[in-house]
Amino acid sequence: MILDQLLAYVQLDDADRARLTGLHRTLQPHFAAIADRFYDAVVANPGAASVLSGPAQVARLKGTLVEWMASGLLGPYDDAFYEKRARIGRRHVEIGLAQHYMFTAMNVIRLAYIDRITTLYPSDEAIAVIRSVEKLFDIELALMLRHYQLDSEHRLVSRERQMRSARITALQTMTAGLAHEVRNPLNAAKLQLELLERRLRRQGDDPKMVEPVGLAHHEIQRLTDMLNEFLSFARPPELHTQDHDVVAIVNHVIELERAMAERTGTELVLVDTPDTAVASVDPGKLHQVIQNLVRNALEAASPDGRVTVNVALDKTELHIRVSDNGPGIPDEVRPRIYEPFFSTKEGGTGMGMSIVHSFVVAHGGTIDIHTGPQGTVVDVASPRQP
Repeated sequence: MILDQLLAYVQLDDADRARLTGLHRTLQPHFAAIADRFYDAVVANPGAASVLSGPAQVARLKGTLVEWMASGLLGPYDDAFYEKRARIGRRHVEIGLAQHYMFTAMNVIRLAYIDRITTLYPSDEAIAVIRSVEKLFDIELALMLRHYQLDSEHRLVSRERQMRSARITALQTMTAGLAHEVRNPLNAAKLQLELLERRLRRQGDDPKMVEPVGLAHHEIQRLTDMLNEFLSFARPPELHTQDHDVVAIVNHVIELERAMAERTGTELVLVDTPDTAVASVDPGKLHQVIQNLVRNALEAASPDGRVTVNVALDKTELHIRVSDNGPGIPDEVRPRIYEPFFSTKEGGTGMGMSIVHSFVVAHGGTIDIHTGPQGTVVDVASPRQP
């Protein structure tokens, strides 16, 4: 645990704890004055004062600060202590208060402590007490900054996902309209071509006449298949969830893709996975997600490479991880992975990962991609009960 690491790193020992407990007895009568000094400094700073709503809130916050000072000096340095400091970091993010205010705020309290310690303790003893306080404040600040950073990163990732989903929704709307407009003339062309083919065959199977018609028929079918893929992306996925063994779905995909793996000499294996992993999923859509990810991994893996699939389940989440040992995803490509119609493959439609994203989001899940020169790991996380 990070708190244990910090306690060991700053070497907050039993002697420090004894000095801090003694300091609590000495400083407790002065806590209210220190809280007044702290909020006088806050009110005097326009940036910090902007998050305050009025005197009632300041009075309430002073009481919270007194509790914080007491728990810091008395301990115990346990989960409750950790959570209270973590909450301060998260709260600063929530109200939009910049990170540097935590440094300046801690300094106000630090100086207030030092001023009273140097007044109330003999000089030799004061130095030892101040050293113990410095250790405590280093731990306090480290915990608050850690959760400020973690919460900021979480909010940034959430914002990026919301923006990506908004872009994809707009493209789905455009694609649906375009696909429907194209489908009608395409179906008409296909019907007329079939009529023409029948007439030509009644007149005789002249290869010079029938072969071009067959080629045109093949190309129209290819366009129809592509159009169906576009419509799969454009239609909001309707989930039909049921409790299903996800490991069975993964094994089925692996068997289907075994031939492709053997053609390239790539090892395709299921690793570190329980015999069963039951979750509420749409089996057809999850099958398509896994199959897309496995195919991408097989195409990315180095010659005679390795692709692994892992299924993990905890109380609330299902994780499916697909890993390859390829060269990784280039930096210029990664931001466009889920972008419809974008593909680095020759002849690719660029719909695969867009559909994967759509199906995963429909399950209430997320996709995290970790990539580098040693390979790529795609981690699909989904709630066990969407």
